[in-house]
Amino acid sequence: MERTPKPKPIGYLLNRTDEALTRVMDGTLGEFGLTRLAWQVLNVVRDGEGTTDTEVLSVLAANADAATLTAAIDTTLTGGWTSRPAPDRLTLTPDGTRRLTEVGTRVTAFRTRSVEGITPEEYGTAVRVLERMIENLEGPGA
Repeated sequence: MERTPKPKPIGYLLNRTDEALTRVMDGTLGEFGLTRLAWQVLNVVRDGEGTTDTEVLSVLAANADAATLTAAIDTTLTGGWTSRPAPDRLTLTPDGTRRLTEVGTRVTAFRTRSVEGITPEEYGTAVRVLERMIENLEGPGA
């Protein structure tokens, strides 16, 4: 009698997915001196004018601890992607803005690869299910 394998627990699959996303994204961005986390920092900085370190730490708190995020901020500064127009403020440098556009094409290819064979409807369902799980665990009454 053939046994049907038990489905993997969702926590296991979420961890494996996140690890795979990080590993492949880090490989994709490595030639630019970036990691997935540094890329995320740049996106937060790009979306604001004179973004504070505290804002970056707050927006990305679910992605890493403060020390790891601070190291990613330092990576963007030492790599010339960002500068400090004032203490505790970050802004993209003109060269950082230009390079971020170049990196964007690689990230688009990465995203396309990561959802290959997944319909927009399937992707939407997966996102809604994960959002509902978060709400169940963190929302009112949790």
